[in-house]
Amino acid sequence: MNKRVTALALALLLANTATAAQAAPLPATPDLSIPVKEYVTQLNADNSITFRVFAPKARQVAVVTGSMPDNYVSHDMTKDARGIWSWKSAPMAPNLYEYFFDIDGFRAADTGSAYQKPQRQVNTSLILVPGSILDRRAVPHGDLLTVTYHSRALNSERQVYIWTPPGYRGKGQVLPVLYFYHGFGDTGLSAIQQLRMPEIMDNLLAQGKIKPMLVVVPDTETDITQAIAENYPPKDRRKTFYPLNAKAADRELMDDIIPLVDGRFNVRTDAGGRAIAGLSQGGYQALVSSMNHLDSFGWLATFSGVTTTTVPDAGVTAQLNKPQAINAQLRNFTVVVGEKDSVTGKDIAGLKAELEKQGVRFDYKAYPGLNHEMDVWRPAYVDFVQKLFK
Repeated sequence: MNKRVTALALALLLANTATAAQAAPLPATPDLSIPVKEYVTQLNADNSITFRVFAPKARQVAVVTGSMPDNYVSHDMTKDARGIWSWKSAPMAPNLYEYFFDIDGFRAADTGSAYQKPQRQVNTSLILVPGSILDRRAVPHGDLLTVTYHSRALNSERQVYIWTPPGYRGKGQVLPVLYFYHGFGDTGLSAIQQLRMPEIMDNLLAQGKIKPMLVVVPDTETDITQAIAENYPPKDRRKTFYPLNAKAADRELMDDIIPLVDGRFNVRTDAGGRAIAGLSQGGYQALVSSMNHLDSFGWLATFSGVTTTTVPDAGVTAQLNKPQAINAQLRNFTVVVGEKDSVTGKDIAGLKAELEKQGVRFDYKAYPGLNHEMDVWRPAYVDFVQKLFK
């Protein structure tokens, strides 16, 4: 019996040893005598950026800058004796920039930075070059609230982000509300951290350029069983995913989110006190909800939004056939797009043509030389909120 136990133990030991021998070695770590600042990305005094990543066993590493494949630029990095790869940019204009690393063909966010692009699948990092309205300045600051609630429309637990102006305590002046939807592949935090909505609102309010208001940022993705984004091939999204998700998000907005905000905050409940806007997929959501519930909103904006040109919606089409009602209801209808937008350029061109054909009044702007990117959506947001509730 003892011989059998010994033989079994020996067999298990040999099996475990063989498995361990086949396992990949653990990744290397930087020398503990090196300060962390020497192997992570940093902004320099002249607003240049030194991108760094520790990857001693990598054969080829590049940092890729830009916001989408049409404007990606790959910069080869060089490795020093410590296994640290680096590349230094020229001085950069004030802005919030996107980048990622290409490590032997593998796309990686910058693990040396805490500032990642808020995405459903994170693969991009952000770095801020100061000197613009995106900065966190020494001005009165509003509060950013995270409100968790049960959505009866979706039968799930959900969260919404709400910016309130400085000093707001839910009493006193009754405030208007902007509902803002983010784009595909991102999360609600995209509007907070990448669009820099709180900083923009704080700075504009301090300059007296906007009226006090609440900004409510729902999650554009509903994650209902029939419309989970990751279940659809990209080529099928507009035909299948977008319509299902948009209808569900519309129910959530009208049945859950607006009643939640109206009940918890001291806000206007008339259409003139409600605006709705969004970018990309969020622009489609704003269009769908506003046109299907025109009497609930007085202001509308789509920034590079998907439209019924590629994703039909019967309610939107029916309402666009009533231009007099739209013109009477909406105090402003803003449509913007990047001049070189390769994602929704066709959508916006179709919407623009339809609005012109029907005689619907709208403000239109095409941003020269830009594509489907935040360099369109941030200034568009800045312009739009300055029009609201005046």
